[in-house]
Amino acid sequence: MKTVLITGAAGFLGSHLSDRFLKEGFRVIGMDNLITGDLKNIEHLYNNPNFEFVNHDVSKFVHVPGDLDFILHFASPASPIDYLKIPIQTLKVGSYGTHNLLGLARAKGARIMIASTSEVYGDPLVHPQVETYYGHVNSVGPRGVYDEAKRYMEAATMAYHTYHNVDTRIVRIFNTYGPRMRLNDGRVLPAFIGQALRGEDLTIFGDGSQTRSFCYVDDLIEGIYRLLMSNTHDPVNIGNPAEITISQFAEEIIKLTGTSQKVIYKPLPKDDPMQRQPDITRAKELLGWEPKIDRAEGLAITYKYFQSLSKEELYKTEHNNFEGYIKK
Repeated sequence: MKTVLITGAAGFLGSHLSDRFLKEGFRVIGMDNLITGDLKNIEHLYNNPNFEFVNHDVSKFVHVPGDLDFILHFASPASPIDYLKIPIQTLKVGSYGTHNLLGLARAKGARIMIASTSEVYGDPLVHPQVETYYGHVNSVGPRGVYDEAKRYMEAATMAYHTYHNVDTRIVRIFNTYGPRMRLNDGRVLPAFIGQALRGEDLTIFGDGSQTRSFCYVDDLIEGIYRLLMSNTHDPVNIGNPAEITISQFAEEIIKLTGTSQKVIYKPLPKDDPMQRQPDITRAKELLGWEPKIDRAEGLAITYKYFQSLSKEELYKTEHNNFEGYIKK
């Protein structure tokens, strides 16, 4: 039985990755410091003999006894609310954490994948975004801590591959949604649905003409799995190229939820990207992958999940561990 270490395992994507690798017959070691993750996302795995959870911050030295075949480094704050509140920790997990895990991969002879992001393209001047585009990023802006942490991750990963011959993979993840997303994470999809469920007006930042491309989580996990098992070391975009404006998306959410609230507009945050659409030519050619689940189907599943949340979860605004980390 092969063993995989998944960092950020109690997060949205990490928990779905844990599910997938257990289904594929792997032994899974899930690691998370729970700064933004939630044990509820993986509590259904506690009785699985092939799953082990370790509460640890990968920005500190990482030790895993025994053999290790794969590492998926998905630990990081991943929403604007998170990384604007804990910018230092965001930089640390992208730098120290990546360095620690690349060193672990080298020592164990393990294949390692790092979770990069469409944010490496910044507010792009090329549309749709192709992997060969170098980006348009403000390194000292409020979003720079996340964007540059991910860009550093990519550079460090490729350096370990070329200099130490570590077997590496780089996935650039575009907007993803599905069950286990946090309603309070600041991203547009959970924000709109949360506002609808609470009877609040839907808030659009900017004039609503900016675009996003939403990929359902099951499609994304399939793309990640195929990339890990492939032979490519170059970055690969994984996302859904079906582009939509935020105004159009708000109308879809209003129709889905049957809400009667109005849409209100607020100023666009600094450096918020105006366009997001992946070019997935490379994923199609190298992995034979493209998304299968359309937005209407995925949104219906996601809305049903959010409807099942308790009133406490619906109105929750903070993480249990946030305050302690903010002071570090």
